[in-house]
Amino acid sequence: MNKKIKYIFYITVIATFMTCDKIKKNTVESPTKTEEIEKKVDSLLKLMTIEEKVGQMNQYNGFWDVTGPVPDDGDAEMKYEHLKQGLVGSMLSVRGAKAVRAVQKIVVEDSRLGIPLIIGFDVIHGYKTLSPIPLAEAASWDLEAIERSAQVAAAEASAAGINWTFAPMVDISRDPRWGRVMEGAGEDPFLGSKIAVARVKGFQGNDLSDVNTIAACAKHFAAYGFSEAGKEYNTVDVGNSTLHNMVLPPFKAAVDIGVKTLMNGFNELDGVPVTGSSYLLRDILKDKWGFKGFVVSDWASIRELVVWGYAKDNRDAAKIASIAGSDMDMESHIYVTELVQLVRDGVVKEAVIDDAVSRILTVKFELGLFDDPYKYCDESREKEVIGSPKHMEAVLDVAKKSIVLLKNEEQLLPLKKEGQKIALIGALANENNSPLGSWRIASKDSTAVSILTGMQAYKGNTLVYKKGTDVTVGNAEFVNEISVNTNDKSEFDQAINAAKEADVVVLVLGEHGFQSGEGRSRTDLGLPGLQQELLEEVYKVNKKIVLVLNNGRPLTISWADKHIPAIVEAWQLGTQTGHAVAQVLYGDYNPSGKLPMTFPRNVGQIPIYYNYKNTGRPVLDKNNPNLVFWSHYSDIENTPLYPFGYGLSYTTFEYAKLTLDKRVYAINEEVNITVDVSNTGKLAGKEVVQLYIRDLVGSVTRPVKELKGFELVTLEVGETKTVEFTLNKESLGFYNNKGEFLLELGDFEIFVGGSSYTKLTSSFELK
Repeated sequence: MNKKIKYIFYITVIATFMTCDKIKKNTVESPTKTEEIEKKVDSLLKLMTIEEKVGQMNQYNGFWDVTGPVPDDGDAEMKYEHLKQGLVGSMLSVRGAKAVRAVQKIVVEDSRLGIPLIIGFDVIHGYKTLSPIPLAEAASWDLEAIERSAQVAAAEASAAGINWTFAPMVDISRDPRWGRVMEGAGEDPFLGSKIAVARVKGFQGNDLSDVNTIAACAKHFAAYGFSEAGKEYNTVDVGNSTLHNMVLPPFKAAVDIGVKTLMNGFNELDGVPVTGSSYLLRDILKDKWGFKGFVVSDWASIRELVVWGYAKDNRDAAKIASIAGSDMDMESHIYVTELVQLVRDGVVKEAVIDDAVSRILTVKFELGLFDDPYKYCDESREKEVIGSPKHMEAVLDVAKKSIVLLKNEEQLLPLKKEGQKIALIGALANENNSPLGSWRIASKDSTAVSILTGMQAYKGNTLVYKKGTDVTVGNAEFVNEISVNTNDKSEFDQAINAAKEADVVVLVLGEHGFQSGEGRSRTDLGLPGLQQELLEEVYKVNKKIVLVLNNGRPLTISWADKHIPAIVEAWQLGTQTGHAVAQVLYGDYNPSGKLPMTFPRNVGQIPIYYNYKNTGRPVLDKNNPNLVFWSHYSDIENTPLYPFGYGLSYTTFEYAKLTLDKRVYAINEEVNITVDVSNTGKLAGKEVVQLYIRDLVGSVTRPVKELKGFELVTLEVGETKTVEFTLNKESLGFYNNKGEFLLELGDFEIFVGGSSYTKLTSSFELK
């Protein structure tokens, strides 16, 4: 039979099964799209052998240039044969419309049933056109901008043949030593949940079959962000209260909005590697939450069950992971080699396989791959969409919104647009590669706009650039892109002399883009290499310094906070970095970002976060002559350097008239809150108005503050707006240690302001 005819025949068989099913039920009701897909999946499952079913659970990494010959290599030849035999359900890291068409053609035209592949890729903060790293985007607190950013990523990735991204990462983390904090939304479950929803909506759109959308993947399920000591791939040990109230809410929000896939973590939880956790995958995700999509392992994490000492061999690992609810095996090669025999031996029920495969096939139908396996393989669309001016505008917009003004004394900022001599110092100021950040594997290196280039667009000042010193890293075994010359001060004098002659110095310091991300844990969160020494030497000759930080995580910059008058947190902002930073420095955009993670004073405070528990001895009892026995450090204060939610503007805001509609509420009543916010400065600006609560007494102890609402408000000079918030039972309740949601009577405090340190308070009672 001709290959194309064979494929059409197979679709016809499915349609026949559907028709027979409708006749048997003797119904004339029009089935919904979901019902139609369910019937197609059921019909297709009836056609499949056990080998073909297990094949759908198998994902391979791209292993050769699919537009060329297959390498003469045992592993590559095996994978190629598996493609032709229908033993591969997905591939990752195959990209480009031409390459995806070539690999899709193998399975569609050579395998028995021609079931198309789903093509996955790490589209983390953009494809070719890069937005800020996700942690930076979270600092915008602008959900519409974050959703647009994901839309840009989806449009470009889908044009390159990709239909599934391994994003968003929704792990909550309180430890900036963990390099992957750059990939998430920070430390707070409420903000993290809102951003998870925005990113899923941006990737998936309103209709997954639209050619501009791709399936999203919420990861890493669950608790990976709590890796001990901030060390990558490490164990996790958290209590049930933390699990249900801090870790799981962003995943639940993603599931509720319809995320199509989830990914396991590399960690264990309660002594069980999460890839094999039936508690997480079956009991919570698929049963309690009703998740209909599929779960993919992280890279080789099923094989790693053996390394953990949780499975005795690969066969045991396949049994554990499949029964637990891991539906697809990413690059372990274990399902495809072990599961068929496990089913035939009666160790794994075929119903387990059918459940996993039906979930995978459903997403493929929803993507429209059965209607047209080559729908994402239009080379002309690829050229038209990727890097379009519209996309550049969108990533510039979110980049500006992601910048956080940490300090601005002596009115150094915004910079004057003419008549100044500015010394621009730091290797990162002239970098067009580092600002792209980590996780940009489809983007072309060195395509970011540097800060030097961005500032050169402003012609009214004299701008002098000097490098000063390289960005360095202590152990660069895995980061060979970064200079490791840690002792070179040969260009210090040039930078110092330029600073002496300048009216103002802009020092761009921080981390290289490859110093954060997966596998980039750090114990020292200061400025790497000689950058701190350079900062102090420049300060000796010119104290009018604007410090611009480029980094992928909170840093410990206590010296800078004490001495430097102006500090700008500019993160790694992607393709349009230089233009975004320059527009903020010169005041063409008034900074409005707020920190999504707490900045510690030093690493000894870590983990440090705003929503901590009160403890039994929270503060010094001044009536007690013994000054030792309370919760504190003996060498540094408890407070962070910069708290969660903090960020300044070039204008000032005042909060007043915090009002509740009443003081006592029934348990199911909504609590309505208003507050007046005024612009009391000299420039128009935008403020992120934040609402926090405290449940004073609970059957499980509650944090001292919990974010429960925020609004972005734009105010002209002298303008006042009344901002409204509503608290409902979801806002006021919490999970007990069994994962049961509770809403308890009692007293609550509320706090409203521009950061988690807000002091404007009121209270009410649920009675």
